[in-house]
Amino acid sequence: MNLDNTQTQMRRGILEYCILSIISRGEIYASDIITELKEAKLLVVEGTLYPLLTRLKNAGLLTYTWKESLQGPPRKYFTLTQNGTLFLNELNKTWNELSFSVAKTTKPN
Repeated sequence: MNLDNTQTQMRRGILEYCILSIISRGEIYASDIITELKEAKLLVVEGTLYPLLTRLKNAGLLTYTWKESLQGPPRKYFTLTQNGTLFLNELNKTWNELSFSVAKTTKPN
């Protein structure tokens, strides 16, 4: 069994939840999402974020607006849609249930 692969799969499994949580705090630029994920040691490869953001947008969970930048071309800023907020609320419930279950089953006797 490959430990690195298992750890990567675990991180990947919660990445969408973490991204939606970050965006739920307010309008945010993609590079700021990357920074937060890297600081939390959740993002291994930057190239995984952009396809995920596109998938979340296509699912109607987030939207974006273009804003002019003083440092180059316009930037895309992301926000949650109403459906995105509802979806995140359900994920929060699921996370709480899972974290309780994992804590219960992994604690020493």
